[in-house]
Amino acid sequence: MTHPDPSTTPGPAPAARTESANAPATATVTASASASATVTDSGTASAMTKAADSASSMTAAADSASATATAADSGTTTATTPATTTPSATAADSGTTTATTPATTTPSATAADSGTASATTPATATPSGTASDSSPATATASADDRRAVTGKRRIAFAVHVAGTGELPGLRTLLRSLALSDPALCEDVVVLHPGLPDAAFDTARRLHPRLIPRTAGGRDEVFRLDGYDTVVALTSAMVVLGRLDALLRLRTGVAAVPRPGPDGAPDPRGGVPDDGLLVIQRQDLGPVPPAAKDVPEGILVPLDSRADFRARRLHDDLPVPEDVVVLNFADVPAARTGLAPAHAARDRFDLDDEAFRAAFLALPGARHPDLLLHLALPFPERSRPPIDLVRQLAEIHRGRGHHDRAVALLSEAVAGRPDLPRCHETLGVCLMALSRYEEAETHLLLATASPDFAPRAYGQLARLAWLLGRTEDARGYALAGLDADPTDANCRAWYARTSAMGITGRSPAAAPPGEQLAHVALFADGEENAGDKVLPEAVRSCFTADTGPDRWHQQHAHLLVDEAALERLNARRAVVVGGGGLFLPDTAPNGNSGWQWNIPDDVLDRITAPLAVFAVGYNVFDGQRYRRERFAASLRALVERSAFFGLRNHGSVARVRELLPESLREKVRYQPCPTTVARHLDPRLAEPAAREDTVLVNCAYDRAGLRFGHDYGHFLAEMAAAIRAVSASAEVRYAAHMPADERFVDDLRREHGLTLPVEPLYLLSNDAIRDLYRRTRLVIGMRGHAGMIPFGCGTPVISLVSHPKLAYFLADIDRPDWGVSVHERALGDRLAERARAVLDDHTAAVADVHDRQRLLWSATRDNLARLRELTGLPDPFGDPDAGPVVPSPRPAADDHVTRPQDRA
Repeated sequence: MTHPDPSTTPGPAPAARTESANAPATATVTASASASATVTDSGTASAMTKAADSASSMTAAADSASATATAADSGTTTATTPATTTPSATAADSGTTTATTPATTTPSATAADSGTASATTPATATPSGTASDSSPATATASADDRRAVTGKRRIAFAVHVAGTGELPGLRTLLRSLALSDPALCEDVVVLHPGLPDAAFDTARRLHPRLIPRTAGGRDEVFRLDGYDTVVALTSAMVVLGRLDALLRLRTGVAAVPRPGPDGAPDPRGGVPDDGLLVIQRQDLGPVPPAAKDVPEGILVPLDSRADFRARRLHDDLPVPEDVVVLNFADVPAARTGLAPAHAARDRFDLDDEAFRAAFLALPGARHPDLLLHLALPFPERSRPPIDLVRQLAEIHRGRGHHDRAVALLSEAVAGRPDLPRCHETLGVCLMALSRYEEAETHLLLATASPDFAPRAYGQLARLAWLLGRTEDARGYALAGLDADPTDANCRAWYARTSAMGITGRSPAAAPPGEQLAHVALFADGEENAGDKVLPEAVRSCFTADTGPDRWHQQHAHLLVDEAALERLNARRAVVVGGGGLFLPDTAPNGNSGWQWNIPDDVLDRITAPLAVFAVGYNVFDGQRYRRERFAASLRALVERSAFFGLRNHGSVARVRELLPESLREKVRYQPCPTTVARHLDPRLAEPAAREDTVLVNCAYDRAGLRFGHDYGHFLAEMAAAIRAVSASAEVRYAAHMPADERFVDDLRREHGLTLPVEPLYLLSNDAIRDLYRRTRLVIGMRGHAGMIPFGCGTPVISLVSHPKLAYFLADIDRPDWGVSVHERALGDRLAERARAVLDDHTAAVADVHDRQRLLWSATRDNLARLRELTGLPDPFGDPDAGPVVPSPRPAADDHVTRPQDRA
């Protein structure tokens, strides 16, 4: 049983530095503490066991849920299992493959993460890796840290060493941690009395996130600023099992009570000074206690297997199989009578070479940080196993380091056409660097294998589509279906390119000079419902006719070549947006570093007025990416734009950070037009009667970045909230994508709750809006699961797993409309807030309308400026006349958002 994406809690980069234990504090999640069950060694259920049971098979489902996210989506791939092609057009768009184990990311960064090399050039490092792959580096800002916004927990292990004599024990502990729980990698903070930094060099070779800090003693683990959960270990311990259950604990200070006279834990004895502790720092109060003074009210007794005393194994008793941590505190130096215990520890007394070999030989999931750290650099005069090379390349690919992946794989496949899997990965990475001809060559080599041909053909179809070669894309998709008629990715590409051949050649009624060009993500098929509604909402701000007569469509992922540039410049203006286009890992390209695939030199030659409208900075909390290429493209975009509006003030602030001072004031606030839909479409007036329903939505893309270690907790709390809300209204589930329905499956399997599903991805734009305006409340995790219903006048509560949700709520001055998915009292808070909305629904709707007027006012001001650029008339008339536009388009014209054929 594994927990989804166990490595996503933000943490400092491993660094060759010494920090004070009293570093500046960072924001932590605030929540009320709850009572925890007391457990003893006698057989009552331990808190540790309860935590494990609460997830049970559900955590495996969450693993597979995160596996539905693409490797690039989730930040990094777990580099131990083959990738499989995702069965959706969305995956086809993103050009990535899904992993069969949960995708994991870690926010600790290396210097190279900050973007010291352009993504469009090959890596200058040797194929065996760069220094940043295998050695500590100074901290950088390459991992977005927005825990104060999302409430994500930050977790660390803490080990106190009193002097150099305890460093060998520290190294043994680190080896045991990696070998016993190889899928786990959190910061390891080593508290010490002021040892020289070089004393930790040997330990740094064993763990990529080792952080020494000076401290006065072990009790500093209670004052470890910058973390929410601290697992305190000692150099006298070795880890023998997985620590998932400990990391899922959420309250108080958990420990195995002090041993009694017989050596067994005695709850009356308090907490030992040399035992394992799991500390939730928010429960400690203003003056953190010492271990011996932990108040009984916050003490959570653990079963002895969580911190088993080796001295209990006298007379050569065997180590119990379920022991998680074996503690050698107060064990005499003589081994007499404790042979099995010492044998368990001796397994981890390895030299560096033997340790690396043991880790690389482990089966199952291994954390990407650990795998990179221990595999690179490759030993001299040895050829690394090809599977290991590919796994490391997949990790680099998932982190956006496509140049490093190319460097590794290019050497590995040289003269080896018989490595289809490697050629496929290499082709995808080259495509992400916009090295399209090379990518096509390697993907064609991969098609030689029947096992990999369908997947490679799907990538070839995407590559040809990116380059405007629609017929080639269709041919590649058809070839993939010939190889495997059940391949969903090739089928999606075949359907998309076939539809383009039918709909893309209709001549526009208006001359190009009277049209607007629109650059956006145009979803089709069963793709994200929010991305289907959004482009139409953007167009409605400019013209009553949102169809192809007045708008020339340019999908953001299509390469803007000379022909496309000519088409853009022939239009009255170019509108880019809206949506979270400033995101590096969806359809990565080396031309811009974000979702619009446009080289700088082409961008510089756009002569039509350019307006960036309601775009979002969509990077996840803890997500890493190569900023240099993105920042350079961003500067060029802002310089070229006549209007540059971002959809929330959070995005405005983040983008301004990446710009020179001279350009920052060009960045304006422009709300997402879905939030003012009532003012854009007269059909969205308040309904005469609403259905007595509450709609819930969750998202599973980049699940590790959303949930961290807390998915089991989140699911249990949601079950409690749904049961409570069901007493007031029928709760239904609104799926924006097929993958969203995993919540319904997990909820039914783990908590016995069944929710009816509304598949929004199958509905028309009008039907989506109608569904949202007729319900009484929407509880949503996706950004547009909040913004679309809000725009239709429906109250919302946001499940905050991404900064953009909190940014939106801050913009409307309603932060209390959001609850973090990491909130300990999530169920109670959500139920309380939902009942308050339902009990006084009229007031809640009025509040939505009042907040919406602020956004509409900002939008009207911006549109007045844009009319000066476009020369278009104002379609809205008197701004005080209420929500009014010219007559709506016919239902038959409900926006068909397919990429146009560029032929």
